[in-house]
Amino acid sequence: RCTEVIDCDSEAVVVKARALTEGLPTERERAVALFYFVRDEIRHNPYAPLHDRDGYRASATLEAGNGFCQLKAILLVALCRAVGIPARIGFVDVRDHLLSDSFKDMIGGVNVLPYHGYAELFIEGRWIHVSPAYDLATCRKNRFVPVEFDGMNDAKDSLLDQDGRPHMEHVEDHGQYADLPWEDMQDYYRKWIAQLGLDWDEMTVKGERIRQGRS
Repeated sequence: RCTEVIDCDSEAVVVKARALTEGLPTERERAVALFYFVRDEIRHNPYAPLHDRDGYRASATLEAGNGFCQLKAILLVALCRAVGIPARIGFVDVRDHLLSDSFKDMIGGVNVLPYHGYAELFIEGRWIHVSPAYDLATCRKNRFVPVEFDGMNDAKDSLLDQDGRPHMEHVEDHGQYADLPWEDMQDYYRKWIAQLGLDWDEMTVKGERIRQGRS
């Protein structure tokens, strides 16, 4: 079903989903087309606004043309729902061994990303894990391994980069949701910052300053 954030009934999302899947007869083919649109045509932007709930709407990300992992996953879920493919959003804490210094500074000096977002699509009777976060241009620039999706198998972030260096490591799975668990996320972020011995308000101001300078 549609929600305020996963607004799969918005005109922009419906029109885009139908255009991308026109003439594709199977759920698998439609899911693959939607995945590659979100992966590559929506630029990965880790510095997109974090604390504006309205900015998490699928239609907002579609209009902006960029977003971080959670925003891109929400958009993929909405596009899939718009053409009748059941979909939900999932979250996992990941250790990103290749984070930039500026991004680590923004999240408290660590390389663990809380609530990294991915999508789960229900295709041919089973749920499939799909991560559309890194577009092909970002992968080429940073030598990440692009996530490929065939509509049948999980498409997860790669453990290693193209040079064999550690990249994405799953730390803690938070499960899957039919809608964005905004309050749960905010509570978790606050506890996360407190465990690092940092002040939430100070980190929020600092983070937004870095985002505005880099986005």
